[in-house]
Amino acid sequence: MDYHMYEPTSTFLHSRLLHLYAQSGNLSDARNLFDKMPKRDIFSYNVMLSAYSKMDIYKDLWDFFHSMPIHDSVSYNTMISGLCSASCEEKALSIFVRMLKERVEPTAHTFVSALHVCSKLLELRIGKVIHAKVLLGDFGGNVFVCNALIDFYAKCGKVNKARWVFDRICEKILVSWNLMISGHLKNGQPEKCIELFSEMKSSGFKPDQFTSNVLIALFQIGQVDEACNTLRTMKEKDKICWTTMLVGYGQNGLEEDALQFFNEMLSERVRPDEITFSSVISLCAKLALLYQGKAVHAKAVHFGVDWNLLVSSALIDMYCKCGEPTESWIIFKKIQEKNMVSWNSMIVGYAQNGRDLGALDLYEEMLQKNLRPSHITFVGVLTTCIHLGFSERGQEYFYSITKVHGMRPTLDHYACMITLLGRSAGIDKALDLIKCLPCEPDCRIWSTLLSVCKIKGDVKHGELAAKHLSELDPHNAEPFILLTNMYAACGRWEDVAKMRSLMKSSQVIKFSAYSWTEVGGKVHKFTADGKSHPESELIYLELNELIRRLLEAGYSPDTKLALNNVGEDEKIQSICYHSEKLALAFVLYRMPRGVAPIRIIKNIRFCSDCHFFMKFASNIIGRYIILRDSNRFHHFVGGQCSCNDYW
Repeated sequence: MDYHMYEPTSTFLHSRLLHLYAQSGNLSDARNLFDKMPKRDIFSYNVMLSAYSKMDIYKDLWDFFHSMPIHDSVSYNTMISGLCSASCEEKALSIFVRMLKERVEPTAHTFVSALHVCSKLLELRIGKVIHAKVLLGDFGGNVFVCNALIDFYAKCGKVNKARWVFDRICEKILVSWNLMISGHLKNGQPEKCIELFSEMKSSGFKPDQFTSNVLIALFQIGQVDEACNTLRTMKEKDKICWTTMLVGYGQNGLEEDALQFFNEMLSERVRPDEITFSSVISLCAKLALLYQGKAVHAKAVHFGVDWNLLVSSALIDMYCKCGEPTESWIIFKKIQEKNMVSWNSMIVGYAQNGRDLGALDLYEEMLQKNLRPSHITFVGVLTTCIHLGFSERGQEYFYSITKVHGMRPTLDHYACMITLLGRSAGIDKALDLIKCLPCEPDCRIWSTLLSVCKIKGDVKHGELAAKHLSELDPHNAEPFILLTNMYAACGRWEDVAKMRSLMKSSQVIKFSAYSWTEVGGKVHKFTADGKSHPESELIYLELNELIRRLLEAGYSPDTKLALNNVGEDEKIQSICYHSEKLALAFVLYRMPRGVAPIRIIKNIRFCSDCHFFMKFASNIIGRYIILRDSNRFHHFVGGQCSCNDYW
């Protein structure tokens, strides 16, 4: 008996078999059958067109469409969607225009796809034409078309027009609300975003994971508690919502609450991704929480994302900001394909921790690998030159930004150069550079000059810098505080009184200086002369004993830093209880026989007396002290500091 393969004879059966091949992704068999078909209709052509579209073969899709003898709305819809998916939006738009010219009637699907293309291209003119045709074609009541219009207008910055469309939808769906909420947020209207969210809830809609836009808006206007309550009402909270909460809490200065949210996220069995981990690690870096940072690192390893560039770069930054550049280096060396963020994190991290020559070596190695430095790279490199006092080399790096790498120096680079020149070549050189700025100097520039003047004891130019800084930002306390300190240092007590009076009359609020340290996974905060800590009595006993030992070893408090015209004993008393000294005493009281480094963070620069104090203390108590202020890290070991007293 002879057996033969079944060969369909009708176009209908051919087309159905063709559709089966195409749906299963078997393009070669589909094409083979299509070529052998004795007769083809528009359905068979559209099946093949759809197959090419799904395979993301742009050229074959384009060629096949133009080889078709006829086209219908399905053909055009397939082409527009396929080209848009292949990021060929302009060609997709040309196909839509051709469809109109050939008088092929658009469908709702056509309008949705075409508006999506216009959204990506921000093509407002053609989008408006499509809107007109939507109204003429009686598609204005189609919720999917309306949603596409809302998205299109919002992305083109016409949020009022988007709201006009939204308000005219008779039966809104959750997507409609989410698109409009997102539109208000993207156009800088968080208040309207919140109003619409309240209206959405009153209409009976429950927030879903896409309503994370609302969380962002709530954080933008400072409604942290409301953001938390909104998250609680969501039935399905995905990692996007949780990550939004983490970032929002961090941006509002609630880093510890953000870390608690991360633990809650894990307990809810929501799997964090690389974005979540990098956000949490960055929070640990901000507070220099090494204990918690290591715990998050372990979780990243457990979830298998520690190798991710985003996470590994965040880990490098975190360990550097916790005073552990060696740990950062271990992670950096393990990264196979390093990107610019990885290099920058390591270079800046080394610069922050006093490994300045290592930072410059890394920069040269990066250049040898033909990697183009970024603006952040040069901030790290120039900061290193400041620490080393490399004036000429720093100027070479600065000029190479333009001459070698074709970039324009930013104000951050100019600020670095003002510090470098002001400290090594003199304030006059720094002022000459300010006069050459390509734009008007901002607060950052004058603040930098004022800081250099304080270090150099140059009251005359300090007054000039403070004057400009006060004019640009009248409520900034920095010029008042630094000038007061400078006047006090040279005994100009009348000027000290004038500055305090002016500060009071100008209603300038002095920011709080404080230090914190992490013990047993908990953060302990201290202010100068503060006694709010529950163990303050024991802390002061410990500090007084340490001061006694240091005085016997030759430590002499620098009373020139006292800010009040009082007796010598009162001056000594006023500088002996700075917040970082209290933090040190707390750690010594809690861990008298500890061997791990003592880590202390301060929110502003610490004074020269505290620097001198820490050097003596590291030698007397035989402990490694790591202190991070707003400027850099100081590693104190055996009576020496990593900054070599140049800071």
